[in-house]
Amino acid sequence: MPVTATTRVLGSSPAAAQLIDAVERRTGIRLSVADEAPAEIELFVDPNSSAPEGYTLEIGDRAVIVGADEAGLFYGVQTLLQLLRQDDSGWALLGADVADSPRFARRGVMLDVARHFFGVDDVKKFIDSTSALKLNHLHLHLSDDQGWRVHIDSWPKLTELSAGTSANGDPGGFYTKDDYREIVAYAASRHMIVIPEIDLPGHTHAIGVAYPELVEKPVMNDNLIADSERLGQALPVAGESYLGWGVGHSSVRIHEERTYDFVRDVVRELAEMTPGPYIHVGGDESLGTPQADFDLFAERATAIVVGAGKTPVAWHEMGSAANIAEGTVGQYWGKTTPEGTHAEEAAHFVERGGALIMSAADVTYLDMKYTEDFPLGLTWAAIIDVRSAYEWEPTAVLDVPDAAILGVEAPLWSETTRTFGDVEQLVFPRAAAQAEVAWSPQHGPERVWESFRVRVGALAPLWKAEGVDFHPADEIPWSER
Repeated sequence: MPVTATTRVLGSSPAAAQLIDAVERRTGIRLSVADEAPAEIELFVDPNSSAPEGYTLEIGDRAVIVGADEAGLFYGVQTLLQLLRQDDSGWALLGADVADSPRFARRGVMLDVARHFFGVDDVKKFIDSTSALKLNHLHLHLSDDQGWRVHIDSWPKLTELSAGTSANGDPGGFYTKDDYREIVAYAASRHMIVIPEIDLPGHTHAIGVAYPELVEKPVMNDNLIADSERLGQALPVAGESYLGWGVGHSSVRIHEERTYDFVRDVVRELAEMTPGPYIHVGGDESLGTPQADFDLFAERATAIVVGAGKTPVAWHEMGSAANIAEGTVGQYWGKTTPEGTHAEEAAHFVERGGALIMSAADVTYLDMKYTEDFPLGLTWAAIIDVRSAYEWEPTAVLDVPDAAILGVEAPLWSETTRTFGDVEQLVFPRAAAQAEVAWSPQHGPERVWESFRVRVGALAPLWKAEGVDFHPADEIPWSER
């Protein structure tokens, strides 16, 4: 179907305006708005047409998208944009007859803005490019040893004293409350739910820079010392900004009631700004916290989140605590072959009436290198090429009912990403692999590597038009037009 300056779009949904803007960015052609049917491109919502977030798309002499809801219509538009091609005769939409709906309701990506900070415009661009892949949750890792990234009125020193630097001594930053609300609203306009994370009780060195009375002195461990020597990074010092990457050395003071005043205030202020149902309280790599103290903290912190009217989310280690709040969602970041007690810890969330998000580090971690010599990323979990990111099954990792798996989340940790271009190099194309794992049926006819690699290669012109600095991995046959 040809796309020209006379092509009209019919539909009152925000997706219609988004389509018109996207086509103009890609082609230079500004489609017009039709007042009545018929039009060359028509967009409708029909709740009976598909499962939630689903859509149908027919492209013949004209294009018709019917969404089960506004999200489904938005995703149908993303598929239509993927079918927009240029040849010698101009721009056209490839013929299609699609009925599509997601396998998992939870399809997420995480951006670590604590180790390196990325401003509002960068986060908006990240939302644009990941929501276009039909990902619908954005997990923001807002605090870590290296920095605190969101303003809290009741604890103002967090952003006054603990936001100025990033890993390696790079510049820091933070979101004002208006900044955060702007990100949340922008994500909602792309049908993404924002999940804020404040990492506790470990990964809390930055809190101690602002409020030393809340945090224990750093507890060194062998891996931290070895990594600091290997990377030429200074060890953490109480009360001073930490510029290294090492983990496991920090803990809030578990037996100080003021610690829980802090957690309660932070959760309350985040909940007030976050319309989505979740608040993430971390729980990973608390190596300096005795297990009994960790268990006590996990119980109290998850209860505080429930008291604020939100569902707690925590990394799988919090499953080691017997009395986490009922319904707490676990995020599994162990490997596809679980190690140690990781599988038991994850299963405990299900036993407590919760569910699981799968972020298996050796396939979903977007900060791992593509190849051993790739200039960005780390290798501790695995070297993850695009095919490895694609060929895994979320329900095959843990011995829990399939229904207990909410979906998939692909985290991007930012130790090595000093610019937003670095982020995009690591995220794309592997985020597309995770998006298909989360969206498509496990045994669908096109749900195979040979099909995927061709289809993701066809995204190159779209990504270039949108200014996405993707990595042109050798595994993929990239299209020129």
